[in-house]
Order: sequence, then structure tokens, then C-alpha cells
Amino acid sequence: MLKTVHMIAVCMALTLLYAPLPVQAETPVRQHLFHIERSKNANIVQYDAQVGADGKLFKKEPVVGYWIRLAEEGQVKELSWVQRTFAFGFDTKLDKSRESAELHMKADVGRKINIIRNGDEYRATIMIDGALSYFEKMYIDASRNGMSLKVRFVELHGEDMQTGEVRYEKFVP
Repeated sequence: MLKTVHMIAVCMALTLLYAPLPVQAETPVRQHLFHIERSKNANIVQYDAQVGADGKLFKKEPVVGYWIRLAEEGQVKELSWVQRTFAFGFDTKLDKSRESAELHMKADVGRKINIIRNGDEYRATIMIDGALSYFEKMYIDASRNGMSLKVRFVELHGEDMQTGEVRYEKFVP
């Protein structure tokens, strides 16, 4: 009996000693990159970089996009499957260093969007009116005709990376 109790105690001690330690999941910190405004209503689609404790882009999901329902009460909502797949979604190509990434928007804006590290923060960059700029917002003016959507024009807003000047461009896609 004593031998059995001793064996159970040894087994329990070994189990606790060699049991994997619980790993606390890292919660990334979000940093604002840019947003999309639309003529339809005041709601915006916000895009944020997710940064890990090491200061690098979060490997699992370096960039996130979501609604901010300003036309309602400012609620934060996920993009629907259709919105992620066809309109406001994107694919991210993360650099090996995890300090930069390329964003490929599902709805082609005709421009390459890059995420770069700038000191302790991450910024989105895009060409605006011929100059590489920090990307702040896009405005899309569109109208619906039945099931189809007609984009009348797109505006890009940002800051020239070299001069710090305000950059703006309006174009018809």
C-alpha cells in the first residue's frame, strides 16, 4: 500500500515537472495606418498594423481592417465575408524581417500600398500625385445602379515622405 502511494506521488511529481507550461498568447498592439471613406454614408473602413511585443509586425495577422460605424453610434464591426472578399479586403505579403509588408487590396485601386517601419511606428505608403507619400485616407465617390456599383472618382490623401507637404490626387478608376 505504501509503495503504491509512493509511486502515485512520484508519477504526479513527474507529470507536473514535465507538463508543458501554459503559453500566454501575445496580444498585438494596433497602430492606425489609413482609412477609407465613402460617399454612401459616414461609416469608414479602418486599417491598422498589428505590432507584437518585439516591435515587429505580428506574424499571424500583420494588418487588420474593420468598420467604424460613424453613421450610427461609432461601433466597431468586422467586415463581412463579401466585403473582405470583393471590396475592402486585402492580402498581406509580410517581409522576412517583419518590419515591412505589401498590401494587395481586393478592389484594385491601381496603386501599391506598402507598410513600413518608421521609428517606433508603422505607416502605410502609396504614390499620390507622383510622390511617394504616407497614406492617410481614400475617399470613394460611387453610386449604385441596381446591382452594379459605379465609381465616379477616387481621392487619395497623404503626406509627402520627402517634404512633409500635404499630397492629394483625384482620379477616375
